[in-house]
Amino acid sequence: MDSLREQWLILVSTPIYLVLIVGEIILSQWGHRQWYNKKDSLTNFWLMCCNGALDLGFRVVSLAVLDFFYQHAIGTVSPLWLYWVLLVLAEDFMYYWLHRFDHSIRLFWAVHVTHHSSEKMNFTVGFRSSVFQPLYRFVYFIPLAFLGFAPIDIAFVYAATQIWGIFVHTESIGKLGWLEWVMVTPSHHRVHHGSNPKYLDKNMGMFLIVWDRLFGTFQQELPANEYQPIRYGLTQNLGTHRLPKVIFHEWQAMRQDLKRPGLSWKQKWQYIFGLPGWSHDGSRKTSAEMRAVEAEGH
Repeated sequence: MDSLREQWLILVSTPIYLVLIVGEIILSQWGHRQWYNKKDSLTNFWLMCCNGALDLGFRVVSLAVLDFFYQHAIGTVSPLWLYWVLLVLAEDFMYYWLHRFDHSIRLFWAVHVTHHSSEKMNFTVGFRSSVFQPLYRFVYFIPLAFLGFAPIDIAFVYAATQIWGIFVHTESIGKLGWLEWVMVTPSHHRVHHGSNPKYLDKNMGMFLIVWDRLFGTFQQELPANEYQPIRYGLTQNLGTHRLPKVIFHEWQAMRQDLKRPGLSWKQKWQYIFGLPGWSHDGSRKTSAEMRAVEAEGH
C-alpha cells in the first residue's frame, strides 16, 4: 500500500538532507558554534528509525480506517488544482490541532516530548520523532477522508509538508522577510523549541504559520536586547541520551504522579489528560503559569 510518490519524495529529499547536514556541520565547526553533538545526533537517528518502523507497521491500519471514511465521503472536490490546494491547507490545519493537543494534553505530551528533548537545534533534530504518534495521528485526518480526499493523497501531502518541517530545524538561517508572515520559518521554529517561558507552546504549525496567528499561539523570535537567548530542550532537561529514558521518561513521571497518596479521581484525571506541568499541590507549573511568573518578575 506504499505510495510510489512517497518513495519518490524520500529518494529526492534524502541527498538534500545529507548535503544540508554536512554543510551545517562544516559551518558549525568553522564558526566554533557547537550546533552539533554526536550523541544527540545519534539519538535523533535512532528515534527516527523507531518512529519509521512503527509508522510502516501501523500503516495498513491507519490507511484502512481513512479508506472507510473515504468510501463514505459526503462528496468530491474538483477541479484537480483545487483538490490539491484545499488538501494542503486542510491537512496543515489539522496538523496544527494535532500538534497543539500534543502540547496541551499530558498523555499526548508524553509521546511528543521526545521531539523537544534535544538541547540542540540543527537539521538532525527534525528527525527526532515522536515515536508513538503514528498510533493516533491518522485520527486527525479522518475529516479529510470524509470530505472526499483520498487516504493515499493525505499520506503524500503529510510526507511532503514534513520535509519542510525538517528544514526549519536550524540556527544557520536567519529571518526570511515576508515569508515570516505566511510560512513556518527556522526563526519561528527556533521559538517553538525554546524552553524559555515566553516561547513555550508557541508556533505549532508545520508548513503555514497563519494558524498560529489566527488562534493565538504565535510568538516571534525576539532579539537579544529584548529577551534572553533561546534555551533549547525541556524546562528540566534529561541529562542523558539513553533511548529508553528519552522515550519513556514522561510516562514514568506520570506513573509516579498517579501513585501520589490521597488523590481524588479528578486529580488523577488531570495528571493524565490535564495540561503538562499541572500539579494538584502547585509543586510544578504549566507553561502559562511560568509565563505569568516571568511577567511578574519583570
